Amino acid sequence: MKCALVTGGSRGIGSAICKKLAADTDYHILINYQSNKTAAEQTLEEVKKLGATGEIIPFNVADFEEVKTALTQWQEANPEAIVEVIVNNAGITKDGLFMWMSPEDWTSVVNTSLNGFFNVTNFFIQKMLRNKYGRIVNIVSLSGVKGTPGQTNYSAAKGAVVAATKALAQEVAKRKITVNAVAPGFIRTDMTSQLDEKELIKLVPVNRFGEAEEVADLVSFLVSKKASYITGEIININGGIYS
Repeated sequence: MKCALVTGGSRGIGSAICKKLAADTDYHILINYQSNKTAAEQTLEEVKKLGATGEIIPFNVADFEEVKTALTQWQEANPEAIVEVIVNNAGITKDGLFMWMSPEDWTSVVNTSLNGFFNVTNFFIQKMLRNKYGRIVNIVSLSGVKGTPGQTNYSAAKGAVVAATKALAQEVAKRKITVNAVAPGFIRTDMTSQLDEKELIKLVPVNRFGEAEEVADLVSFLVSKKASYITGEIININGGIYS
């Protein structure tokens, strides 16, 4: 059984990726979530409607021991299963000016995106290297490439994952493992629902917010065999905002 794991897969971009991989690939879809079980179950239902198989694995990506325990239990229950694809999508924002930022708002955002990338990827990387094949896609952000005021913590976390993507890609390339990052701009999801879309659209050359499905299409391509010669790349998907 070949599997694709999507962290933060219950809602928004993560859910769209789960559904797109269900439609485009033969992978068994592993949907990770932390808090919203109902949304995870809905995503799983839609994955099955698309003719794929899948299951839900709850854990907090920021907690190394919790990740290790959950994934070890899953691996022991499914000894034949091989995780070929990891999409590190889980992330949180706690926006605010740096001068007022609490240590908790800094740490929790960095832990989720950056340590989450380490905790999940590190669990599988030796297995991928032995298997001599893998696709790792890290969902970063415009903030991690350009930097966004009011998001110093989120920009720091995603910027660190950008650098980690480039470094890890070089370490594992000989074993046919690619490591890429996708940096969305303004995408219409729960996370951006509080933003003033009318005002922000003025910043976007294509004059609209993106859809989660558009990000999912790009991820689906990167995890396919067609993308074998693309690695260490940060691909912006933002309607021309950072060109």
